[in-house]
Amino acid sequence: MNKYRILVKGIVQKGNRYLTVEKWYDDNIVEPYQWEFIDGEAEFGESPDKAVVRNIQEQTGLITEVDRVLYTWTFMIGSECNLGLAYLCLTEQDEDDVVLSEELHDAKWIEAIDFENYIHNERMLKDLEKAELY
Repeated sequence: MNKYRILVKGIVQKGNRYLTVEKWYDDNIVEPYQWEFIDGEAEFGESPDKAVVRNIQEQTGLITEVDRVLYTWTFMIGSECNLGLAYLCLTEQDEDDVVLSEELHDAKWIEAIDFENYIHNERMLKDLEKAELY
C-alpha cells in the first residue's frame, strides 16, 4: 500500500521582511534550536493551500493569504512518500501581532538578504534563490 503525506511550509512576508521562527530540533546536536519558516502537515482531505494558512495561524496567530507556491520537495521515509510545498504567504497584520505556539521558541522578522544568517539548510537556501526570493 502506498502512503503519502503532504507537508507545507509558509514563508510569511510583510513588506520587505519575512517571519522566521526558532524551533527546537534535538538535544543531541550542536545547535538544538534552529531558525526556520512555519511548517506543518495537511490534514486528510485538506487542500495544501488551506493547510499552510491554518498552520501559520495556529503557530503564530497571523492571518495570511497565499500568494504563490515557491518550490516543492519530496523525500521517502520507509515506504512513505512525503511531498512538500513551500508557499509565499502575505499578511497585513503588524509584526508585533505574532503570538507563538508552545512548540516555537522565538520569532524574528528579517529581510531576504539575511536568510543565510538564520537559515542553515543549504537545500532550502538554494530553493529560495531559484524562486527568486533573494
